[in-house]
Amino acid sequence: MRTAILAAPDDFEGWRDVARALAAEAVAPEQVLWQIGEGGSDLFAGAAASTTSSAPAGFSVPRAFIDLARDVVLHRDPERFALLYTLLIRLRSRPGLIEDRADPLIRRLDPLAGQVRRDIHKMRAFLRFRDVPDDAGPRFVAWFEPEHHIVRANAAFFIERFASMRWSILTPDLSIHWDGETLSEGPGAQKGDAPDGDPVEDVWKTYYASIFNPARVKIGAMLKEMPKKYWKNMPETALVPGLIAAAQARESGMIETARASVGGNIPVAWEALRDEAAGCTRCPLYRDATQTVFGEGPVDAALMFVGEQPGDQEDLAGKPFVGPAGQMFNRALAEAGIDRASVYVTNAVKHFKFEQRGKRRIHSKPGAGEIEACRWWIDQERMLVKPRVTVALGATAARSLFGKTMAIGRERGRALALPGDGGEAWITVHPSYLLRLPDEAEKEEEFARFVEDLRRVGERVARK
Repeated sequence: MRTAILAAPDDFEGWRDVARALAAEAVAPEQVLWQIGEGGSDLFAGAAASTTSSAPAGFSVPRAFIDLARDVVLHRDPERFALLYTLLIRLRSRPGLIEDRADPLIRRLDPLAGQVRRDIHKMRAFLRFRDVPDDAGPRFVAWFEPEHHIVRANAAFFIERFASMRWSILTPDLSIHWDGETLSEGPGAQKGDAPDGDPVEDVWKTYYASIFNPARVKIGAMLKEMPKKYWKNMPETALVPGLIAAAQARESGMIETARASVGGNIPVAWEALRDEAAGCTRCPLYRDATQTVFGEGPVDAALMFVGEQPGDQEDLAGKPFVGPAGQMFNRALAEAGIDRASVYVTNAVKHFKFEQRGKRRIHSKPGAGEIEACRWWIDQERMLVKPRVTVALGATAARSLFGKTMAIGRERGRALALPGDGGEAWITVHPSYLLRLPDEAEKEEEFARFVEDLRRVGERVARK
C-alpha cells in the first residue's frame, strides 16, 4: 500500500504531481491511500524518491480531464482523489473515456464538478462585504460558508473585482485578506467575527424595498438558485417575506375596497390585474409565448372554470378556450344549459407551453413550478370574481386550485372545499381529453359524462 499525503484539501497541483508519479510506476488505484497532511514532502511513505519520477514519454491526458480534475479536487467528497486517479489510469488505455457520459465513473465525477462550480457561483453572487472601522482607511469584511473547498480558487475573482479595496473574506475553514497589493491567508473564523451591517446597507435596503415587485417574484426559482442558507448573509433577503406579505395584503385590500365602494370598481381592479399579468415573467414560459392569455367573462360570475393553459390558437388570439377544445367546451356548456357568456373562464397557466416541430407548435404539459408560479394570478382572479362554484377542468387546474395532485377519477362529481378560503370546487376532465379519445363511441360516452358534470354544477350554482 502506498500513502500519498497532500498539503491541503484543495491541492490540485500536489495531487497532479503525485498522480503522475504513481502512474509512471503503474501503481494500481486500489494500492494508494490518499491523505491530507501538514506538508507535501513525504508524499509516499517508504518511497519518497518515487515522487520525482516523470511520466513515460507520450503519456498525456485530454484537456477535459484536467478541467474536470481541477473542479473535483475542490469538492468535499473524501474519495475524490482516489476517483480521479482511477480515471487517470483508465485514460491511459482509453483516452476517449472522458467523453463517455454513460460510464459509471464519469457519471460519479461529473456531478461533483457541477456542485463545485455552483458553489463558486453562489460565493460570487451571495457574498456581501460590510464596511468596518479601521484607522488605516476603509476596510470591508464578508462572511461566507462554502459547501466545498472553493475559497482559494475564488480569490482571483474578488481580487479582480475589488482590486482597489482592502477586504477580508471569513469562512469556517480559512480566511483570505487583500490589502490592495498582496493576498494573504489566515485561520478559519466564526460568523460573529464579521460585522452585521453598516450605513450603506440601510440605504440599499431602502432602495430594494422601493423597487420590489412581488408579482414578478419566481419563488421556486429563487429558492433553487438562492437557498435560504445564504439569506442570512444578504441584507435584502431579510426583507422579502415581509414585502411579499405586505404587497399581497395591499392587493387584497384594494380589491375589498373596490367591492365595498358605491357602484363597485371591480371591473377597474380586474383590468389592472389583467394589465399587470400581461408583463408577467414569473416563469420562463413568457419567453416563447406570443402573449399572456388572461381570463375573461363577467367579473361577478357565479361560476368560474379553470383550464390547463392556452393552446396554439389561444396564444395567437389572446383569449381562453377558442381552439378545438374551446369549441368542445362550448358545445358541452350549451347541452348542459349554461350560457358561456355568463361564466368566467381562465387557465391555471397563462402562457402557452409548446415544443416546436417544424412549423407546428405542439402542446407540452406545464410543470409543477410553472403551475405554482401562476397561482398568484388565479388567486387574485378568484378574489375578484368570488364565484359561488369553481370548476377545475383537468389535473393541472386541480393542482393549481388545491396546491397538490388530485385524482380526477376519485374526486370527480362531488363538491370539494378549496384550501384557504374554503370556496366550493368541482373537478372534471379537460375538454381536450375528449378530443384525444380515438374510439368514437367512447368519445360520445365520455362527452355525455362531461355534460352531466356541467349540468350538475349548473344546478348547484342555481341552488346556492
